[in-house]
Amino acid sequence: MRKTFVERLLTYAETDQRLHVVTGDLGYSVFEPFAARFEDKFINAGIAEQNMIGLSAGLALSGKVVFAYSITPFATARPFEQIRMDVGYHDLPVRIIGTGAGLSYGTLGPSHHGCEDLALMRAIPNMIVTAPADRFELGAIMDLSMKNPHPFYIRIGRSSEPDVHSAPPKLEIGKGIVVLDEGNDFAILACGNMVAGAKETAHLLAKKGIRGKVVSMPFVKPLDSEMVARLGTSMPLFTCEEHSIIGGLGSAVAETLADEGIRPPAFGRIALPDAFQKKVGKHAYLRQVNGLTPDDIAAKIERKIDGIGHRTTKKL
Repeated sequence: MRKTFVERLLTYAETDQRLHVVTGDLGYSVFEPFAARFEDKFINAGIAEQNMIGLSAGLALSGKVVFAYSITPFATARPFEQIRMDVGYHDLPVRIIGTGAGLSYGTLGPSHHGCEDLALMRAIPNMIVTAPADRFELGAIMDLSMKNPHPFYIRIGRSSEPDVHSAPPKLEIGKGIVVLDEGNDFAILACGNMVAGAKETAHLLAKKGIRGKVVSMPFVKPLDSEMVARLGTSMPLFTCEEHSIIGGLGSAVAETLADEGIRPPAFGRIALPDAFQKKVGKHAYLRQVNGLTPDDIAAKIERKIDGIGHRTTKKL
């Protein structure tokens, strides 16, 4: 995703004088091509993320469209007050990029884990909160952001994320994308770096005769409430995210169901627990520890579905 991110920035900078990039002393092996070519549009604010956001807000007040980039907790939690008052309150076109979603920086421990960012950003008025599933969704979201006057939070992975789409999807703000449609036994609503795993989960379940849908939800705010309501009225509904179970996609979906008075045949939120990670290891290991592998997710969904007897296809 980071390669796509910089490629898009280079394209925008060629024709749009508004574009500026600000980083908190990060992006080595990422931003060099941009910094070399557009030195006047690139600012390294140093290890001072509050200043990074304040500087970005000042540029936006001067008519610029700004991309502010840092590791997820340093882009959101550390400068939260500045995001809230400088960017959100003034409704400015600052695009905050949080790289290393969820447990991507696994070996560096809780200080580098991005597990609360969606909750924090959802709570800020005017903020559009996104979690693209792959490079194609990221590119589409960046394109939309260049035409939109409101602040964006864009949550991306660290590196080598698999493609979910084979081509750029048609993306609308606040809309989900059905990426797999094989039946009505269940629907998984996933975001960001868990969409690929959700598709793999669906394939595992299909081998057992349990066939359902997988929907990528690149917009956590505004949420595709219409999609949630439509699926929630007819089949078991599950959310999947590499984020705390509190305040992320699962919470947003649960709030929508409650507000609309919809009770799905079954509902489950698959996410990280409300706890700091006490074990240290690589990304894949921490997913396994937290029950976020496709095998783990498939087992949880199968138990729920068998518990309510909801199968539209015969058990193999």
